[in-house]
Amino acid sequence: MAPHHMEDSEVRNAAFAWLGEQVDTHGDVLPRGLLAQGFKLRGDRVPLVGPQGIFKPRVMKLPLSITTVANGPYQDSFGPDGLISYKYRGTDPAHRDNAGLRELLRERAPLVYLHALVPGSYLALWPVFVVGDDPARLSFSVAVDDQLALTKLRGASSRVASSDTDATIRRGYVTTLVRQRIHQRAFRERVIDAYRAQCALCRLRHRELLDAAHIVADSDPEGEPVVSNGISLCKLHHAAFDNYFISVRPDYVIEVRNDVLVETDGPMLKHGLQGVHGQRIQLPSRSEQRPNQELLDRRHRRFLELGAN
Repeated sequence: MAPHHMEDSEVRNAAFAWLGEQVDTHGDVLPRGLLAQGFKLRGDRVPLVGPQGIFKPRVMKLPLSITTVANGPYQDSFGPDGLISYKYRGTDPAHRDNAGLRELLRERAPLVYLHALVPGSYLALWPVFVVGDDPARLSFSVAVDDQLALTKLRGASSRVASSDTDATIRRGYVTTLVRQRIHQRAFRERVIDAYRAQCALCRLRHRELLDAAHIVADSDPEGEPVVSNGISLCKLHHAAFDNYFISVRPDYVIEVRNDVLVETDGPMLKHGLQGVHGQRIQLPSRSEQRPNQELLDRRHRRFLELGAN
């Protein structure tokens, strides 16, 4: 059956609304399966991803989304101007996918940016705008805009002026914040994947209830966003770890603070905290992803100092 004729702006607005619903339900990291299934609009299914990074659903004339690949061949990153640098498809600037993004630049129309954090998981960002084209480097410059600003400015249209100074400043600021979010979400997803989506202390397997706890804070010079500086913990144990109620020794054994061990309270204290004392944490199967023992030692010495006070 041939797809219904729809204006691209109608599909974009519906895609943005659908993404908002999914993020409200699942958080801003979405699985590829959900994005590939997409949503229905006037009887037609509209997926948000396809086999290629620049994706145009069959009901549209121009691309709806651009997607990166985790550890893929295209090195999409941030350029010196702070904007996202998105590589052309292939080396032909005139390829229809590249021409589609160039037309979006001309029309000043928004699209969706899906940044692969780990294979199969994407940070969903919208609206983004193609704001520059560099054929010599085979790349586009992409800026993230504020969703509320888009809603206020566009009215009944999905086209928003992008040449004014206010928009340029706003998008530069929002894109800088997005860069931080990408690093934070990537750290979380990689750590949780390394621990096979479970809490290292209690083995809770609900991904929505898991965090990536830093051994050394990311504000510290040694607090690099690498898996070996993280431990997958449920929200209870993450809070307890951050507040030095519990510690993990360099031999990967859990210690609970003495005053907490002697407390009398309900079952959560008994089983959730006191019960893990002396146990060994669950470790990633790959040795290079296991907690850095020097960082654990540094943190554990701080735990002991606080317990002695």
